[in-house]
Amino acid sequence: MTSNQVLQQWVEEVSELTHPENIHWCSGSDEENQQLVDSMLASGDFIELNQETHPGCYLHRSDPNDVARVEQVTYICTSQRDDAGPNNNWMEPAGARAKMRALYAGCMRGRTMYIVPYCMGPIDSPLSRCGVEITDSPYVVANMRMMTRMGSAALARIEREGTFVKGLHSIGDLDPERRFIMHFPEELMIQSFGSGYGGNALLGKKCHALRIASFQARTEGWLAEHMLIVGVESPRGETHYIAAAFPSACGKTNLAMLIPPAQYDGWKIWTIGDDICWMQPGEDGRLWAINPESGFFGVAPGTAAGTNPNALAMLNSNAIFTNVGVTADNQPWWEGKDDEVPVTDWRGNPYDPEVGPAAQPNSRFTVPMKQCPSYSDEAENPGGVPISAIVFGGRRERLVPLVMESKSWQHGVLLGASMASETTAAATGAVGVVRRDPMAMKPFCGYNFADYWSHWLTFTNRADNLPSIFHVNWFRKDQDGNFMWPGFGDNMRVLEWIINRCKGEVGINETPIGGLPLPADINSTDLDTDSATLEQLLEVDSAAWSAEVEQIREYLEQYGDRLPARMIAELDKVAAALSASA
Repeated sequence: MTSNQVLQQWVEEVSELTHPENIHWCSGSDEENQQLVDSMLASGDFIELNQETHPGCYLHRSDPNDVARVEQVTYICTSQRDDAGPNNNWMEPAGARAKMRALYAGCMRGRTMYIVPYCMGPIDSPLSRCGVEITDSPYVVANMRMMTRMGSAALARIEREGTFVKGLHSIGDLDPERRFIMHFPEELMIQSFGSGYGGNALLGKKCHALRIASFQARTEGWLAEHMLIVGVESPRGETHYIAAAFPSACGKTNLAMLIPPAQYDGWKIWTIGDDICWMQPGEDGRLWAINPESGFFGVAPGTAAGTNPNALAMLNSNAIFTNVGVTADNQPWWEGKDDEVPVTDWRGNPYDPEVGPAAQPNSRFTVPMKQCPSYSDEAENPGGVPISAIVFGGRRERLVPLVMESKSWQHGVLLGASMASETTAAATGAVGVVRRDPMAMKPFCGYNFADYWSHWLTFTNRADNLPSIFHVNWFRKDQDGNFMWPGFGDNMRVLEWIINRCKGEVGINETPIGGLPLPADINSTDLDTDSATLEQLLEVDSAAWSAEVEQIREYLEQYGDRLPARMIAELDKVAAALSASA
């Protein structure tokens, strides 16, 4: 029960529609969580893992047809189609509500309806926003407890403030033909049906923290972004915070939990978040950021001692594993983890490498953020952390330099809007196909990208001390197909240069596409990259870049009259500078 009449009425309306057997208001307590775990162990939704090696860890196996996000049935439901933009699937709100109402009718019979109040961000932070998810999945409740500040404290804030995002979720019958995720940004509402998996069901994550929040942020004058937040502390005790956006498979989580190479004795990396960043102008003219989440929902395959030892170290206790394999002594296992041989695959069948991998390729772990060895208490700072630099990055085998600095905030917005990754023959049958993923927000922006870029451009009028914007590319290859940059911990060398630029301690090589490092300013001590290769990583091919600019122009122009003229003006400046240099 609640003193908020809007919330109480909504709960009653949902109950009348879905007909649950029981209704439970979640408090977030340890006792409540243990009861949920016990009920899921009894029902088979949870499988207990080895409690000696992995205390408090459990395995969940989702339905084999329910293992990933479903972008093709994810909709933005705005009153005007153009407000959703060509970057989103759109459905008219009244029709969407009617479709979902028919699906929800009686869907919770025989189930418990859980009321999950949650806060995205520290409970006492003015940058945080609250929501309530109604769900019939105890698995969702257990995950939301890790991923958000869930329970009585969140409900108390909702009752004080009176505003919250409404999220209604039911696993339904798991029929892929009856699976939909609807977002109603104008009403701050989410409706999800037919999936119990990840971002389809944990509505605080991509649905609220990005799609709804990006719309809300535009209205209220802040930014909700698909970015990690990492603190870099020098031996002098000076810490700079960087927000960075990368599409999938570009090392985002690895960068958030980076371990500096041996040459960086005395340097420390602090993890504030690995996925989502909310930024707001502060009184000092800087952007201040929080991570709205309190846990990690990470991809398991590939997480190993050699790629991300900090991530691996936090998974030995109090974690939920979804769709991974199991070893003979009942430990979780996935491809790339270690040399163990699993006995059971993610479907619960005897493991046979001829049939398929032990872990589903999108298998996941959920774990409290505080278990990360590089976790910083600043993640709970109600005021957030000040952002010194914003970094965009894609996966480009050619063309894009290791790192470059934008010429201005407006040029930085263009860099973010044009960021892209190249496909490979193994993935698509065609090499070098460029796929644009602006600000890594293509699947997650809750409104028209043209309006989104316009919102970014307004920040020159909102803050006097905006962070510098950079673009990185860890993935350049030589003519033999070998990576030219070692990546992983050595990315610290690029972060150091970025920080030195923010402090004005190093110069740049001014080029038509942005400011590049002078090779001598990149710390190359014991670097497994020779000086000639480093110089190649910082070259600008004017002819190839001129072709790239026209591809960017073609992409941007699909947004029509809503595209801010400033974007094309910035692109024209780059084109003119390239022409002059040629």
